[in-house]
Amino acid sequence: MFRYSFAASGRHFLQIPGPANVPDRILRAMDHPTIDHRGPEFAELGKAVLAGIKDVFRTRSPVIIYPSSGTGAWEAALVNTLSPGDQVLMFETGQFATLWQKIALKLGLVVEFVPGDWRHGVDPAVVEDRLAADTGNAIKAVLAVHNETSTGVTSRIAEVRAAIDRARHPALFMVDTVSGLGSIDYRHDEWGIDVSVTGSQKGLMLPPGLGFNALSDKALAASKSARLPRAYWGWEEMLASNKNGYFPYTPATGLLYGLHEALAMLREEGLDNVFARHARFGEATRRAVRAWGLELLCLDPREYSNVLTAILLPAGHDADALRKVILENFNMSLGQGLGKIAGKVFRIGHLGDFNELTLLGALAGVEMGLQLAGIPAQRGGVDAAMRYFGEKSGAQSALKRVA
Repeated sequence: MFRYSFAASGRHFLQIPGPANVPDRILRAMDHPTIDHRGPEFAELGKAVLAGIKDVFRTRSPVIIYPSSGTGAWEAALVNTLSPGDQVLMFETGQFATLWQKIALKLGLVVEFVPGDWRHGVDPAVVEDRLAADTGNAIKAVLAVHNETSTGVTSRIAEVRAAIDRARHPALFMVDTVSGLGSIDYRHDEWGIDVSVTGSQKGLMLPPGLGFNALSDKALAASKSARLPRAYWGWEEMLASNKNGYFPYTPATGLLYGLHEALAMLREEGLDNVFARHARFGEATRRAVRAWGLELLCLDPREYSNVLTAILLPAGHDADALRKVILENFNMSLGQGLGKIAGKVFRIGHLGDFNELTLLGALAGVEMGLQLAGIPAQRGGVDAAMRYFGEKSGAQSALKRVA
C-alpha cells in the first residue's frame, strides 16, 4: 500500500475541492459482497438510486448513471444531442470549461469559446447578446460550467437561462455541475436545463467512478436526430434497461451501494440544510482569507463559491511551494492552481461530509503554513472564522428561543 515518505500521525486532511472525503457510512455501505447485476436484488438497488438521484438534481426527468468520470458524462451530453459540424457557444470560465471545450472540438463541433479572465462566471448579458444576434439559429447548444472547480467561481445559471429565454433562442442548454450538485443550490427542471452533467466524487461524497446525465424532454427529442457516433454513451439503451432497474453493461455495483447511502444522508439532512451548511463554510473561509490580507480569485461577490475558495498569493510567491510546506508539516492536501493560474493560487475545498471543526483545522494548517513559507500574510484568519461561526450559532440559538 502506498505510504507518504514522511511520518504522519493523525488523520490526513484532504482539503482539495474533490475528490472529497468519503464518510464512514458510505465506506461501510460499499463494503458489500458483489451481487448478480442481472438479479432481482440488484434491480431493487438500481430502481432506488435512479429514483433517488432525481431529487438531488431536482428533476422529474430521467437521470442516467454511467460507470465513468465526469469527463465521460461531458462526452455523453454532446454525442447524444449534437451532430458533426454543429455550432455551440461556450465560455472560458476556468480550466474545466476549457477541457470541455477541447472535447467538443475533438468531436467535430464548431465551438465559439467566449474568452474570460478566470475570475468571473458566465455573463448572462453576453449570452443574450450573442443569441439575439444569431438570427439563423446556427447555435445548437449553450454550454456552461455551474461551479468552476479551478477558480472558485459559481456562474448564475438561473440568470443564464433567463437570458436564453429573452433571446427566444431554441438552443439546448447544457450545464456542468460536477462540483456543484449536492453542495449548492441546483435546479435542473426549474432552470430549464436540458442536460446536467455531474460526477460522484464531490457533493455526492463518493469515490470517483460514476458520471451522470440528467435529461429533459427537449434533450431526448434532440437525441433522436443527433448524428455524432455513440455506443457506450448512448442514452437509448440505458433508458430501456433502467426501466427495470438494470444497466445495458456491467455497472459499478459497489459505487451504487455507496450512492444509495449518500442519497439517504442527503435526505436526512435535507438539501436546503446542506446548502446552508456549505454557505457557512464558504463565508467563514472568505473571512479568513481577508484577515490574512490575501486576495480571493473570484472578483464578483454574487459568484463566490461555497464549494471551494481559490486564493491568490502575492506576486513572487509560489503557491505550489506553499502547498508542499503545508503537506510536509501538517499532513494536509490543498488544491493546486490549474492551467494558466498554476503556481499562482491554492484552493481550499470545503464541501461534502464536513463540519465547522474540520474547517477550522484546515484554516489553522493554512495559517501556520503561510508563516512557515514566508508568505507576507497576517495572522487572525482562524479567529475571524471562529467569530463568524460564533455569531451564526448565537443567531440560530436566539431564533430557536423565539420559536
